[in-house]
Amino acid sequence: MKLRKAEIKDMDRVSLIYEKAKEGMKALGIDQWQDGYPNRESFLKDVENGISVVIEDDEGEVIATAAAYFGHENTYDYIENGKWITENNTYGLIHRIAVMPDTRNKGIASKIFTYVDSLCLENDIESSRCDTHRDNKIMQHTLEKNGYVFCGIIYLENGDERFGYEKLMSRPYSLKQ
Repeated sequence: MKLRKAEIKDMDRVSLIYEKAKEGMKALGIDQWQDGYPNRESFLKDVENGISVVIEDDEGEVIATAAAYFGHENTYDYIENGKWITENNTYGLIHRIAVMPDTRNKGIASKIFTYVDSLCLENDIESSRCDTHRDNKIMQHTLEKNGYVFCGIIYLENGDERFGYEKLMSRPYSLKQ
């Protein structure tokens, strides 16, 4: 498997992955991504911003996608029923993570989380944040398996509620002493 930056040529495959993820969530009764988002436009914007990544299988077929980067999200400024681990204004971010159904449960999503960990560590970013729908138990499990801690409830720009998670980056030692 290989993780790389997404390119425009990946749009059809990523769109298929998004559609399969939407179908899967709908079948599980999860009201997330049922309004047409994410879509080709959000993928193009992520590629333009240099934040879209894909994972290819050993045959070069794209099997997963996500927006993975570091920065600041206004929707994370307010959190209810808890608090963030850190008070940082810059942190790692993971959004729009989706994996082809026939490749699930093989640690593919964890590779994306590992990639964000490395981005954070390389850039002296102290933590990473992510959010998911309250009914998306699969993503909640994946986040917790990858060291993320539930911190509280955040609200998207459209007012939709999401569970906010954060992971504190740790180093076995510091290279900058």
